[in-house]
Amino acid sequence: MQAWLLLPVAAVALAPVRFRNVAESAGVDFVLENTPTVEKHLIETMAGGLAVFDYNGDGRPDIFFTNGATIPALEKNAPRYFNRLFRNDGGMKFTDVTAEAGVRGTGYSMGAAAGDYDSDGHVDLFVAGVNRNVLYRNLGNGKFEDVTAKAGIKGGVWAVAAGWFDYDNDGRLDLFVANYLQWSPQNNRFCGDRALNLRVYCHPKYFEGLPNALYRNRGDGSFEDVSEKSGIARHIGKAMSLAFADYDQDGRLDVFVTNDKAPNFLFRNRGNGAFEETALMAGVALADHGQPISSMGADFRDYDNDGRPDVFVVALAGETFPLFRNLGKGMFRDATYASGLGPLCVRRSGWSQGIFDFNNDGFKDLFVSGSHVNDMIERFEASPYKEANMIFANAGGKFVDASQDLRGLAKAHRGTGFADFNGDGKMDVVVAALGEPAEVWENTSPAGNHWLVLKLVGAKCNRDGIGAEVRLAGQTNHMTTAVGYSSSSHDGVHFGLGKLEAVDKIEIRWPSGTVQVLKDVKADQVLKVEER
Repeated sequence: MQAWLLLPVAAVALAPVRFRNVAESAGVDFVLENTPTVEKHLIETMAGGLAVFDYNGDGRPDIFFTNGATIPALEKNAPRYFNRLFRNDGGMKFTDVTAEAGVRGTGYSMGAAAGDYDSDGHVDLFVAGVNRNVLYRNLGNGKFEDVTAKAGIKGGVWAVAAGWFDYDNDGRLDLFVANYLQWSPQNNRFCGDRALNLRVYCHPKYFEGLPNALYRNRGDGSFEDVSEKSGIARHIGKAMSLAFADYDQDGRLDVFVTNDKAPNFLFRNRGNGAFEETALMAGVALADHGQPISSMGADFRDYDNDGRPDVFVVALAGETFPLFRNLGKGMFRDATYASGLGPLCVRRSGWSQGIFDFNNDGFKDLFVSGSHVNDMIERFEASPYKEANMIFANAGGKFVDASQDLRGLAKAHRGTGFADFNGDGKMDVVVAALGEPAEVWENTSPAGNHWLVLKLVGAKCNRDGIGAEVRLAGQTNHMTTAVGYSSSSHDGVHFGLGKLEAVDKIEIRWPSGTVQVLKDVKADQVLKVEER
């Protein structure tokens, strides 16, 4: 196995990381309507997932935002509550195509997950919400069809997030739905200080948790609920997000689930249709201090170039953003402080994140959307509610703060999406914010480093290539669309290459077990690779 040694920060010349917010000029005028009320319904502060994917097959990633609804009716009875889809027209310009695409939605929406579940070459969309989930089939003509009922997808509980993965390696994408709390407008209890007439969003401890759900793709457009027989439903949590990777490198995708103020889950795929929950034994249930934290978003990738996927979690001020380093043999170690990340984030609050190489130097960096969960927090402690987003640049396995271009925009940020929107080889970011305009962060880092993006097309495995592992130039990454809080990023597998103008060998391990090798591949291109 190839691996890069972690170098002292001083030994690594850190390439600049620069961004600018171009949402207004790009035409992305979305405002997340979370419907804040004096009753402090818990759903109000939890909204904001989004998805980035190429819905019309033109090679450019588009943006889908989930949106709220009226409370307590939980209905989208006015245009300001509609979910919104923005088509990427090129040149960092977008057009709102919600109406013609048919994706304005129903109910109070939360999360989104993009994936081609029917393998017809058109990326489909699942929307998780409060008591209502929606599965949209992409018809390939710029329109979507609501196939929730005939697909057999259920609602009835508060789903925050979802993700696509092929857990049984049958070549079809299955669906994992992350469920949060047993909450309804009718049981929204009072939390705060009645004497002071001060009401706040309730701590999750006041509500019972829920089991997550797993749907197996039958291949005929319908799904079988296998939550019980897979073992997933036996574990009650308070799920916020999920991420997939083959952490023990046995050829099967596993599932990491963040839980709010409860130990996280790591569902190890046993390969017989069942999962075992191994988070405590593996070392990712809790940070080193042993206390549950407000685990929000998650990403599950190799940050230190040792060939094994690591787990990055974001949380609230005082809890740090735990980084669990994969040691191999099914074990992780809390590397939050060893990586230099601890002091950078201990006073910060985050919601969503992504592990991507923003300066294309060959080391994956960390992006975090900033905000506390409690809009009254400043009355109780020295922590701000609205915060700017954060970038922690990876200097050879150690992190440094590279957030200078983001510091001027403090908002209640929530979901994030990652893609190269303008085709220049640098990863851009879109961020949703409660009650304020979304941000589109164009990556303007100097163009001195090279890059490569692989768009994988499965033949024996799922058409998206989800779960495929790619190794090149001492780096490892894998195809996944479940990234961050309640969000989904579907834009291939990106690598920064530093000064390499070509890659001598690329090894792709497809979920089907096929190993494909490419040789002498030029840098600075989007390369479509079909499984052979």
